[in-house]
Amino acid sequence: MSTLLSLLSRMHFTNGVIDLRLSGEDVFNEECGIQDGYVFYIYKHHGLHKMGYVSLRLGESPSLYYLGHIGYRIDPPYRGNGYAKQACELLQPLMREHGLRSVVITTDTDNAASRKTCEHLGCVLESIADVPNEYRVLCSGSEKKCRYIYFVREENE
Repeated sequence: MSTLLSLLSRMHFTNGVIDLRLSGEDVFNEECGIQDGYVFYIYKHHGLHKMGYVSLRLGESPSLYYLGHIGYRIDPPYRGNGYAKQACELLQPLMREHGLRSVVITTDTDNAASRKTCEHLGCVLESIADVPNEYRVLCSGSEKKCRYIYFVREENE
């Protein structure tokens, strides 16, 4: 186990509203260009029931251009509470630890909730990209992806 992963397994990401707990899932995917990464399950603070997940994918590749560096999903009963936004914000120290200055979050053009999450995070809409046929399976059949840039803040911001 890497030193960072060992540290993360003991580390608790929380803001007092939600907790992120490392899932232990392997994110590495050579074919997609994902060199490393993390999947965290989202719980209410001190809660027992998983509400969704947030992932951070490290690497650069044509696949990640359409998939993005951050992915998230909030299960239906928990939507509308800003948990995805909070989970992304809780990843800021981890992104700084990896020396990242910005990451990409992609969303479908018709996913209003995810687009709103990106806007509330202060992301900048870089483009709406046509997804080539060879990447559509990876992108769950999406023909277009909104590419948002999420900037990593300085530690004191």
